[in-house]
Amino acid sequence: MPQRQIYRLKAGALSNMELREEELPPPAPGEVTVAVRAIGLNFADIFAIWGLYGATPEGVFTPGLEYAGRIMAVGEQVKDVAVGDRVMGVTRFGAYTTHLNIDYRYAIPLPEDWSFEEGASYLVQVLTAYYGLVYLGDVKEGQTVLIHSAAGGVGTFAGRIARQYGCHTIGTIGSEHKIPYLKEEGYHDWILRDKHRFREDLNQALGDRELNLIMECIGGKILKVGFEMLAPMGRHIIYGSARYASVGNRPNYLRLIWLYLTRPKIDPQTLPEQNKALMGFNLIWLYERVELLHDILKQLRQLDIGKPSVGHIYPFDELKNALLKFQTGETTGKVVVQIPD
Repeated sequence: MPQRQIYRLKAGALSNMELREEELPPPAPGEVTVAVRAIGLNFADIFAIWGLYGATPEGVFTPGLEYAGRIMAVGEQVKDVAVGDRVMGVTRFGAYTTHLNIDYRYAIPLPEDWSFEEGASYLVQVLTAYYGLVYLGDVKEGQTVLIHSAAGGVGTFAGRIARQYGCHTIGTIGSEHKIPYLKEEGYHDWILRDKHRFREDLNQALGDRELNLIMECIGGKILKVGFEMLAPMGRHIIYGSARYASVGNRPNYLRLIWLYLTRPKIDPQTLPEQNKALMGFNLIWLYERVELLHDILKQLRQLDIGKPSVGHIYPFDELKNALLKFQTGETTGKVVVQIPD
């Protein structure tokens, strides 16, 4: 049984998270043991650490939804993967560790020319982007798609997927220094988010085009204005609410209360008159439907969306610092924690 290092905490504050050492039991039937080499960070990790994520486990738990590594043991009834295989995967928490046991169906073969860091930057982002755009958004050629946090992991893949479908993409960012990244990615236009002039900026970016689809992760006035500007039959896909995030050990509860009380309120009874759709989803829902997850990955292989963009790499013992950096919103691409061989 391997010894592993693992981060554990009781939700509420980042300072609660401690690095421990323990034995990992052998894999159960249908499981594999993975020696983790890279961990991908997500906003859901931060909200789970703070206790603001509805899916957060009760009591002491290990955060982390995304990993890549090498299989070091297999249990009975395991198919398609073997000891020594390089894999990437998603897990319903538990990825902040050097070794983990996981259902083999969530250990996806890593492309030969991808690094572990790239593998840990792919699944959560690409599944979120594709499910939101294609399954919920019903994206079509010629449409205009507004993608918030366009320089982040989901925003990167959402832009690539939308352009593969022949769409015009407008990305929003919170910092001017991210503009070169959007240019390199191929965004057709971009907006430096400012809630006081967002309507004006979006009107200018749209020109004569109508707004057909929004990938929403900001919330507040940005959400409200975007929904109001959607064209008939437009679809507003909500997969996060970054405005509730802040930098620090624990949430600013007074600020959270104010943001919650002032959140936009959309009356569902007005939707038939407006002929618009407001939809939301959580990746945990997709995680629990593993057959659909694999179907989506097969569909993604038919698209030319390239490798993940890894923007920042931290060592395993600096995971807390990596989370603090991630909270700032100043990062581009994916923030990854690396575990050496």
